[in-house]
Amino acid sequence: MTTNMNDGSGCAPYLRTDLNLGSIAALPDFSTGPRGDRDDVFAALRAAGYRGIQVMGEQLGSLAPEGLRLTASGRVGGPDDAAALAVRHKAAGCDATTVHVGTGLESDDDIDRLVSSIVEASEKFSYPIYVETHRATVTQDMRRTVDLVSRIPEVRFNGDFSHWYTGLEMTYGNFEAKLDFIAPVLERVRFMHGRIGNSCCMQVDIGSGEDRPHVEHFKAIWTRAMAGFLKDARPGDYFCFAPELLPAHIDLGAQRITLNYARLFPGPDGALREEGDRWQQAAVLTSIAKTCWEAAQDRLQAA
Repeated sequence: MTTNMNDGSGCAPYLRTDLNLGSIAALPDFSTGPRGDRDDVFAALRAAGYRGIQVMGEQLGSLAPEGLRLTASGRVGGPDDAAALAVRHKAAGCDATTVHVGTGLESDDDIDRLVSSIVEASEKFSYPIYVETHRATVTQDMRRTVDLVSRIPEVRFNGDFSHWYTGLEMTYGNFEAKLDFIAPVLERVRFMHGRIGNSCCMQVDIGSGEDRPHVEHFKAIWTRAMAGFLKDARPGDYFCFAPELLPAHIDLGAQRITLNYARLFPGPDGALREEGDRWQQAAVLTSIAKTCWEAAQDRLQAA
């Protein structure tokens, strides 16, 4: 399988900091995030230090960001989906695609058929496709995902570990033992959706990131995943970190899509508003990721 993204430069493996465009979708009025047309927004992303953007697959036709790399996201619901997705997204100039796979109701045999089709398509088209750890998909459970790795060790992941941290209440019991248990998954993460949750909410504002136990837990998860990447990385390979901080809802013309990611609280006028500025929070998460990258490098050298 094409397991790593590689820029062909031959430089040392590195951390690439991207931004999922959902993080700046439907920003509240108080946000300091970029406004204006597409070129203005992309210029603001470049100025903030982001090196690429991630979009939904159906947005690819309208995006050709100058000076920014492009990755996509999508869904694999059947064995034929992965190949079609790889062809379409690679032709659009994407570096990789992260995918939700199945519904979570599949048997192990069904899971293997879906994931094998992803591995095969990635290899056939020399295009990285990363299975996302996400609720309501085949990776919704730590046990089944670890078992999946034992059957198909070639699989590589996009880690969105808020789904496990909150949905499986990882703090209920021995957290470190759970990290050891999911080590086979962490070692295969090559892309990461930066999102931090607490034991009951999947996406929370973390302020500056200081003095919050759940932030320290995510640092441990991210550092282990990055160290797993570095262990097998080749020159030119990179680990992509892309904050994905989604709004409570998105208005698409007459249609309102409810996402319920950003938490809503009464503002000074009593109206519900998002708890924080997702643009600023994406910068905080990116800064934390850089710290984890340095810790992962130290961890590898110590080993």
